[in-house]
Amino acid sequence: MSRFRNAWLAVLAIGLAGTAFAQSGKFPGVGREATPREVAAWDIDVRPDFKGLPAGSGSVAKGQDVWEAKCAHCHGVFGESNEVFSPLIGGTTANDIKNGRVANLSREDYPGRTTIMKVATVSTLWDYINRAMPWTNPKTLTTEEVYAVTAFLLNLAGVVPENYTLSDKNIAEVQARMPNRNGMTTAHAMWPGNEFGGTKVPDVRAKACMKDCATEPKVASFLPDFARNAHGNLAEQNRMVGAQRGADTTRPEGKAAPAAAPAAPAAAAPKAEGGADNKAAIALTAKHSCTACHGMTNKIVGPSFADIAKKHAGKADYLTGKIKAGGSGVWGPVPMPPQSIGDADAKAIAHWLAAGAAR
Repeated sequence: MSRFRNAWLAVLAIGLAGTAFAQSGKFPGVGREATPREVAAWDIDVRPDFKGLPAGSGSVAKGQDVWEAKCAHCHGVFGESNEVFSPLIGGTTANDIKNGRVANLSREDYPGRTTIMKVATVSTLWDYINRAMPWTNPKTLTTEEVYAVTAFLLNLAGVVPENYTLSDKNIAEVQARMPNRNGMTTAHAMWPGNEFGGTKVPDVRAKACMKDCATEPKVASFLPDFARNAHGNLAEQNRMVGAQRGADTTRPEGKAAPAAAPAAPAAAAPKAEGGADNKAAIALTAKHSCTACHGMTNKIVGPSFADIAKKHAGKADYLTGKIKAGGSGVWGPVPMPPQSIGDADAKAIAHWLAAGAAR
């Protein structure tokens, strides 16, 4: 009985303490107020009027170094690559910088839209780079690096000169040179503005039309049978992010995937060289974000681990050096930046690859 009584008293004490704690804020019975430190961790957005922008600066030259090490493998050396993501730079002119409207946006024959053509505020660039880049390791850039990379992009677009240093003190001056700074409009029926005379927004009047409805078009494509698997299974060649998915070209159009056979008991994984087994080496590839660019058996940005193992079988020392130093030109034009990884982990991954990248 005494143990039951002690347990009941402990639960009662915790409940009373929790109630007092929860009711300490201005919303009785609902949570608690966030601490200043918790608010600061989330309050990182930068507004078009530059409120929220931290003090700091970064030069174009510094931005080029950061770009080549952490950005070029996805966006290209000059921000023009479309192999991984849509191109960032291109399509703007000196007249656009002068007028604040990108002329190529009104051309139906222009082949594409780059980021610098569309974005109207330099704060958008700074904020997105700060919170989301690098893609493989977001929120790891320092304030100086974010200023520097933003300055480098603006230099590539001709907005600032090569010797420029971007800072919180002069960023408003740069805003006055953004190529599409006057490209924003409220004349798009998304909310009432002066263009609508303060009337209701046209697209939310809910006037349903239930007669003479047009048949919804079905847009699709197909591969001829002789070409379906000409370049391998397309379903295994797309990145795992985004809406685009490749067709499974290992079977005819419209055929469902065959039922999977019962899995055979897995054989014991052989130990990889370097004192780490296969599972440990695979875990290291995830820990150091290698899997963001390399699949086990399929290409993502760079070659698959299986292809690397086949090409460089037994070359553990060579692979260790490539992991640490990076490089380009062996597997294509997209460079692999030097990896900030410890020697022990680099050797473990390299030995696993050199031994065949077994799972």
